[in-house]
Amino acid sequence: MEKLTDVELIGVQVQDVRPRSFSDGAAGIISAEENVQTEHGVVHVAIQGERQKPVMITYHDIGQNNVSGFGGFFSFGSMQPLLRHFCIYHVNAPGQEENAAQFPENYVYPTMDQLADMLVSVCSHFGIKRFVGFGVGAGANILSRFAIAHHEKVEALVLINGVAKPAGWTEWGYQKVSNWYLKGKGMTEFSEDYLLWHHFGKETLERNHDLVTVFHNSLIKQNPFNLALFCDSWIRRTDLGVWRQTDPEKKKTAKQLKCPVLEVTGSSSPHVDDTVDMNSRLDPANANWLKLSDCGGLVLDEQPGKVCEALVLFLQGMGFGKLALSLEKDFLHSRPMS
Repeated sequence: MEKLTDVELIGVQVQDVRPRSFSDGAAGIISAEENVQTEHGVVHVAIQGERQKPVMITYHDIGQNNVSGFGGFFSFGSMQPLLRHFCIYHVNAPGQEENAAQFPENYVYPTMDQLADMLVSVCSHFGIKRFVGFGVGAGANILSRFAIAHHEKVEALVLINGVAKPAGWTEWGYQKVSNWYLKGKGMTEFSEDYLLWHHFGKETLERNHDLVTVFHNSLIKQNPFNLALFCDSWIRRTDLGVWRQTDPEKKKTAKQLKCPVLEVTGSSSPHVDDTVDMNSRLDPANANWLKLSDCGGLVLDEQPGKVCEALVLFLQGMGFGKLALSLEKDFLHSRPMS
């Protein structure tokens, strides 16, 4: 039997652990950032990947920007093969990017339709002819509006917690109070609590304290006045006006999302019912609805592996041909052995 040697503990050195952040690993994969002038204001766009490759445009939710909305997800190991096959353009709603200057008191923020219209200038600026849209919450709604108006430019949509209908009275009331605080007092406890619930739901707030802390730290980096303006536009949104048509003749002229759509939500997301409503309006031949178990509203950070796998399968189903097969091969090689 091997003889054990006693070791004397001489001292203990304590070091502060750097808090986790959505920007961990994200800054290194952003290849360029540009401000694009549009008819309705300036949008900040962060770019990942080689510009000659197929395009994916992302759009974040309220209380987010490209870093907090997509930085963690696109830094996830299994997402790296996708980044080798796409160029990602992360669009920030006006004034929502990190360290954004505060808008003047009399600034008129774009409506949801105008925010969607701004993407026309983004596509023109970067020479984008067609793209896959990837949106969360308010961003999903904005990309949907663009796809309805400019269906020839959209290959497909991936919608996280997508909403098609206007704000209800409860949402409107909470948002109005939150916005009043954001404009007058900054990021107060009331606004923080509401935005945390909006993104996580009750269950995740109670069980995933680490992720909640990371998101909370990202919230306080946003300009509260600018955020209030974005939230105002969100709660004033109009109905998308899309409805499922079974009559073949009416279907030809009906207002509808004509591209393939993948809707994703979490089983305990506060927005499950909204996604069910939206899915019921879409053409079942083009729409796929996915609810992830053990997951709240922030599905890209709570279940990135499942979302990534669903995304690869969705791209395959779209008929991306060699791109989809190559992406699947890279994805399978990137998965850890069990």
